[in-house]
Amino acid sequence: MHLTDSTDSLSLASWVVATKDQIAAQFGDEVVVLGFQTGSYYGLGGVGVTIWNLLQEPRTVAEIRDRLCAEYDVAPEQCEQDLLSFLRQLAQKDLIQVLAQPPL
Repeated sequence: MHLTDSTDSLSLASWVVATKDQIAAQFGDEVVVLGFQTGSYYGLGGVGVTIWNLLQEPRTVAEIRDRLCAEYDVAPEQCEQDLLSFLRQLAQKDLIQVLAQPPL
């Protein structure tokens, strides 16, 4: 598994997956995530829940974007911009891994 050096290199070709250093539980329409590295809780709702569920398996950012565009009424360019921003936040909180290539 090859991690990228920085979330700045996050692109549509990047592979992303939820880390094992967290635990998540669904409560109604929300997901609550406890990050073991930070000891902080994070609440996700709406589209964030959909993205979190997709992050349970390694996927490319492009694949996640395409799934979101198929499920929600959003322009691909706007979806890509918002998705990359959200994924960067998750990576900075050590909730996801950004991989340079597909996992073995």
